[in-house]
Amino acid sequence: MQLRKLCAATLLVTVPLAVAACGGGGGSGATPKPAEGSALTIWVDDRRGPAMKEAATRFGQENGVTVNVELVSKDLQANFVTASQAGKGPDLVLGAHDWIGNLVQNGAIDPVQLTDQAKAAFDPLAIKGVTFNGQIYGVPLAVENVVLFRNTDLAPQAPATIEEMVATGKALKASGKASEIFALPVGQNGDAYHIYPLYTSAGGYLFGVGANGDYDPNDLGVAKPDAATAFTKIAALGEKGEGALKRSITGDNLLSLFTTKKTAFMISGPWQFAELAKSNVKFEISPVPGFAGGKPARPFVGVQALYVASKGKNKTVAQEFATNFFIQTDVAVALYHADPRPPALIAALDQVKATEPNMAKVLEAGKGGDIMPAIPAMATIWDPFGKAEAAIIGGAQPTSTIAAAAKTIQSQIK
Repeated sequence: MQLRKLCAATLLVTVPLAVAACGGGGGSGATPKPAEGSALTIWVDDRRGPAMKEAATRFGQENGVTVNVELVSKDLQANFVTASQAGKGPDLVLGAHDWIGNLVQNGAIDPVQLTDQAKAAFDPLAIKGVTFNGQIYGVPLAVENVVLFRNTDLAPQAPATIEEMVATGKALKASGKASEIFALPVGQNGDAYHIYPLYTSAGGYLFGVGANGDYDPNDLGVAKPDAATAFTKIAALGEKGEGALKRSITGDNLLSLFTTKKTAFMISGPWQFAELAKSNVKFEISPVPGFAGGKPARPFVGVQALYVASKGKNKTVAQEFATNFFIQTDVAVALYHADPRPPALIAALDQVKATEPNMAKVLEAGKGGDIMPAIPAMATIWDPFGKAEAAIIGGAQPTSTIAAAAKTIQSQIK
């Protein structure tokens, strides 16, 4: 486990918490003030490290506690579970909401105590994303989903369907104005996250939903005939069909294809905004289109959230940080600037929209999306589904290939 300590400053000034003065919509209510001399350790990824350090330093100054922010450069979820089981984990960790099922199953995180007022301060989809088995397990930071980026010089109008996008891309390619029909990352191992809108538009699903609204791991859509139908339509866009979907297009070259104007269309997410701002490409964003006559293209909706570790040494302080401090508007906005994705906190989003209207468009494009399943069974999907996708795009027979993937997934669901 490679951890890089960002700060470990002992902060001895004790100042009453000023949640109302900083904004944020209310937290857990009358939480006891952390005892002076307490310590708090937070794990976060590289992108948000400096902003989290700044926020944590202020929290420490206001409460007379030691705050340690540690960067985990890769495999944050796995490292957290391993460290938690060994009794060496942090008090708080920032990560994706689809970790929740696995973290709860491993006894790694506690529910967080948000008042109704605090819950109402967030995008409802964000609260839905961090709710598991009827309990809220994370304080939402950001909401994200893929959209269609369009070079407006090459394609002035947003395509209404995938077929229209393919036709425009082929015409641009035939005229020498582009070299790719559109850019969606596939790679040699596939990319279940990015192909999902096309899969759902073609009629596929991953897990059914029970009467309580939760995903049902026993209703595996990949094993149903609709999955084969969906991948047959996807295959028609692949290397043996239209040539729009290619294994040579990956997460590594996706953005450069768009910024060098080799394609008019890119399916990706708000994490691309910072680099796009450095390019000279004029672009607009819109929802990912669906197949003509098909269902709407539903992207995955993901939530980034802060979790309280079950085996943390200072859970009272951690709950205070998560539910009364982390939900302040200025904290959310600072973390947004460190890694621009639509804030889950409504007041923070309102601030961001004033200077970056595209963030509201991202959320609008995700309104009809599917919250990414946070159930433990979701971990069995990524690898077999992705590899089947890549094989089918490369020319493998869709029905037998996805059936084999479904068999592998079913054997791993516990």
